[in-house]
Amino acid sequence: MYILIIGAGKIGYFLARQLSFEKHTVVIVDKDKDLCEQLAKELDVLVIHGDGCDPDILEEAGILRADVVAAVTGDDEDNLVICQLAKERFNVRRTVGRVNNPRNEHTFAELGIDVPVDSTKIIAKIIEEEVSFSDFVNLMSFKRGKMAIVRVDLPADSPVINKSVQEIALPESSVLVSILRQEEVIIPRGNTVLKPGDDIIALTLIGNESQLLNALVGKL
Repeated sequence: MYILIIGAGKIGYFLARQLSFEKHTVVIVDKDKDLCEQLAKELDVLVIHGDGCDPDILEEAGILRADVVAAVTGDDEDNLVICQLAKERFNVRRTVGRVNNPRNEHTFAELGIDVPVDSTKIIAKIIEEEVSFSDFVNLMSFKRGKMAIVRVDLPADSPVINKSVQEIALPESSVLVSILRQEEVIIPRGNTVLKPGDDIIALTLIGNESQLLNALVGKL
């Protein structure tokens, strides 16, 4: 896919690094010239210095061929404008907008942003899950109610401990996105072996959460 990311902060940086690693074509746009120069040295992606709210800059970045536009700046107004330009002017099929202020999530959804990502809400759910010692937490649902991103903590007695990803029978349309192992973030491959205490971030169909939990934790 051709993916255009607006915003070269930490979220944009790690998003670009992961997507590039997965062989997608990635372009980053940011207003900060120094930051753009730094990212151009560190990442194997095209980095463009400019205002992502400017249609000319978006065209220079190749928005006309973009499959996805992700607006992940620290400014909700900018993210909203960028996503609206992408949808209404350039007919981009999929837009993802970072929501910095949780009060704005409804506005993003009402104005047609396909996936408004409220990082505050995700972090709050993780904190709540830690306090309640629950094994499973739904981090967010995609618009139209089809997919969900979930987090599963693997206990020592999990049936998948010491098994590789390719040995695990996951529910239909489910995939492991990342593994948080202490301070390390692991992008799982077929030969990646799961360990006790791993925090699994997974993508699954809504309705398949209990099956996913059963596969990874061994209980409903």
